[in-house]
Amino acid sequence: MRRRLSSALILLVAALPVAAAAKDRVPEDAFAPTAPVPPPAAPANGAIFQGGYVALTSGGRAGRVGDIVTIQLVERTIASKSNAAGTQRGGSIGLSPPSTGPLSLFNPSDIGMGGDQAFKGKGEASQSNQLAGEISVTIAEVYPNGTMLVKGEKLLTLNRGDERVQISGIVRAIDIGPDNRIASTRVADANIRYVGKGEIARASKQGWLQRFFSMISPF
Repeated sequence: MRRRLSSALILLVAALPVAAAAKDRVPEDAFAPTAPVPPPAAPANGAIFQGGYVALTSGGRAGRVGDIVTIQLVERTIASKSNAAGTQRGGSIGLSPPSTGPLSLFNPSDIGMGGDQAFKGKGEASQSNQLAGEISVTIAEVYPNGTMLVKGEKLLTLNRGDERVQISGIVRAIDIGPDNRIASTRVADANIRYVGKGEIARASKQGWLQRFFSMISPF
């Protein structure tokens, strides 16, 4: 029985890294670039203007599937919270015994009492995040209301590991500038991932055995 429990514990510990990796895994095509849709064949009707042309008023602004849009990453969030509480309470009582009679044997200190009570508590929490840079993505879908789904990624291979920036979300055509740039704060339902792998990324994480004991530790 003890041997079975030991084997089950070893299997559980060995499966933790695999489960953690599967949790963070995303489909390979989730941020893959989208190729432009080939234009339909022009009908042989002799007309000068055919469907699919770009109006002169739009210039070179992106608006079709496969067009490239540059997203400026200007993410910055700051959150803080603090609270404090304090209470204090005190009381005392004292009686003076008569100077004559049987109660004169007591001293004033024998029948005097007092008490104090105090409490003070304080809590603070703060968090800040910042992400700056640029990433060019492609338009994956164009919706009837004028919004567009954009997605893309950037892979940086450094001498000590790889850095990957992935982003997807919905943008409005009116928010795209003449130079096909848009701020990340204008991206709705934004999914921004900044991940890395290599020896630097591994050094900043806990080992799988330490993560296991952190999960089962009651402290």
